[in-house]
Amino acid sequence: MKVVIIEDEKLSAEHLTLMLQRVDSNIEIVGYFDTVKGTLAAFKTEIQTDLIFMDIHLADGNSFELFSQIKIESPIIFTTAFDNYAIQAFKQNSIDYLLKPISLSDLQFALDKYKKQQKVPNKDLIENITTAYQQLNKQFKTRFLVKAGSAIATIQTEEIHCFETRESLSFLITPKGRYPIDYTLDELETLLQPNDFFRINRKVIVNIKYIEKVESYFNGRLIVNTKLLEGDARIVSRERVSDFKHWLDN
Repeated sequence: MKVVIIEDEKLSAEHLTLMLQRVDSNIEIVGYFDTVKGTLAAFKTEIQTDLIFMDIHLADGNSFELFSQIKIESPIIFTTAFDNYAIQAFKQNSIDYLLKPISLSDLQFALDKYKKQQKVPNKDLIENITTAYQQLNKQFKTRFLVKAGSAIATIQTEEIHCFETRESLSFLITPKGRYPIDYTLDELETLLQPNDFFRINRKVIVNIKYIEKVESYFNGRLIVNTKLLEGDARIVSRERVSDFKHWLDN
């Protein structure tokens, strides 16, 4: 098996090499790279590898930058010293991630996982990584411009309790009032920070900051208690319940 190690810490690269040789003597390290620039140059020459071990933070930048510049066909196991949001974002899209210092048992588990997945096409994996990288680096709206009587006002996104659609019109809602905006809820879903806002049904997007309580409701649905939503607008539709629970837990 041919392996490439992308790692900017020499000792970490050497440690990983020794463990790989202990786990499988047939593993051949065909390249070491410690920068985004160097990795790009190597893969543009079509270096042949079966598996890549990739550190997230390199000497000249973030390794996720690679996916927007080149197409990497080989499966990837991420390595990092930082257990933060990036790990969660890529946990489902990579073969595995290893938290430094890497243990022999974790490495063995990751390699076993790699071998089991060899029959699965890797094209979708790389596309998902690219999409996740773009999502992480996207700039979300921090304020909205609204008309308040004859004046124009700016409302910070963190002040918004929810967005609601009524009779084909969209409204931004705060304790100070309800303001019409020129965005559909579909558009708002791409503009708002997904950690803060969730579309609970076809007509409402809520801000997690202002959810006071969530209760079980008829037919497997949930009902969200906030001060500025009433009636059916507070109901989480059944097909969104699972994602809504995951969002709350995240």
